[in-house]
Amino acid sequence: MNRFSWRRLLAVLAKEFIQMRRDRLTFAMMVGIPIMQLCLFGYAINTDPKHLPTVVVAAESNEYTRRLLSAMEQSDYFDLIAQPADLDRGRAMLARGQALFLVRVPPDFGRSLVRGERPALLVEIDATDPVAAGNAIAALGTLADQALTSELRGPLTGLNARPGAIDLRIHRRFNPEGLTAYNIVPGLMGVILTMTLIMMTGLAIARERERGTFENLLAMPVRPIEIMLGKLVPYILVAYIQVIVILVAARALFAVPILGSPWLLFGCTLAFIVANLSVGLLFSTLAKNQMQAMQMTFFFFLPSMLLSGFMFPFRGMPGWAQAIGELLPLTHFLRIVRGILLKANTASDVWPNLWPLLAFTLVVVALGAKRFRRTLD
Repeated sequence: MNRFSWRRLLAVLAKEFIQMRRDRLTFAMMVGIPIMQLCLFGYAINTDPKHLPTVVVAAESNEYTRRLLSAMEQSDYFDLIAQPADLDRGRAMLARGQALFLVRVPPDFGRSLVRGERPALLVEIDATDPVAAGNAIAALGTLADQALTSELRGPLTGLNARPGAIDLRIHRRFNPEGLTAYNIVPGLMGVILTMTLIMMTGLAIARERERGTFENLLAMPVRPIEIMLGKLVPYILVAYIQVIVILVAARALFAVPILGSPWLLFGCTLAFIVANLSVGLLFSTLAKNQMQAMQMTFFFFLPSMLLSGFMFPFRGMPGWAQAIGELLPLTHFLRIVRGILLKANTASDVWPNLWPLLAFTLVVVALGAKRFRRTLD
């Protein structure tokens, strides 16, 4: 019995493979998660985002401004999406996240350029995500000079010899110093809520079922909706404690500004919390044990973290990855929390990201309640 036996080893191996085959969900996760990581990191992640939405407020339109804007668009870094009538509308698009760049062409731009007075071209940037616009800003300086080289001919050729025919002024808005903490710390709030709420909800109900105490709940004179609310409400309170702790730490340790209304933030956070709890509830009805609930949580958490814009620029992802990201609640919550904290966004500003969050919550709550009722039956 003490000697090594190949026959006993093969018997143990066969038993493990049979167990693995029976637990199909775990096997699917073991195969699916590496494939998902490979696809996301290989195809979706791009730290050099292109086609960044840009709006132009031009006080005049001549061959020089047209040449400059055309060169920006041809560089693939900028997509000119609108030309608002005034500066306030352009800045509003910047605040709502509809645009990342605002280019202001001043009056007499062409005349000042011909006179060699180096007219100022002001470019305002949404710097809440410093990484997203970094390469585009670096390319902008040389791009402007190259664009105007072909236009400065004849007696204007001498202007090309000067270091920059125009005075390019970059104004980073909402995060003037380009601090990474301003982007990461508010985003951590959404990441922590996603990870903890889905996992805790999924594990709590799966644990009840695993320990056999779920039958005790069924024997009690309570309705399914009362069991669901009784399970979820404590986690809402826990989530708000997490939010308050993160906000206090963000302000005290990293000096992250809180420019918008905290009450608006708390209200939007409730929709995000319920969305995550509903996902956890849905997973708990699908999982047979705590291990499966945890695996499902990781399966949902991985794309949420990679495709939401928390770690990598959202604009740098291909269209299909952005479409998946738009379905994830974390994507919209990151825009909401950064908008309220850094841009002082109002209710009307956050609404374009709040309604997808509410729609996601309604769909998943309906699916979770249906599955939960079937589980009880």
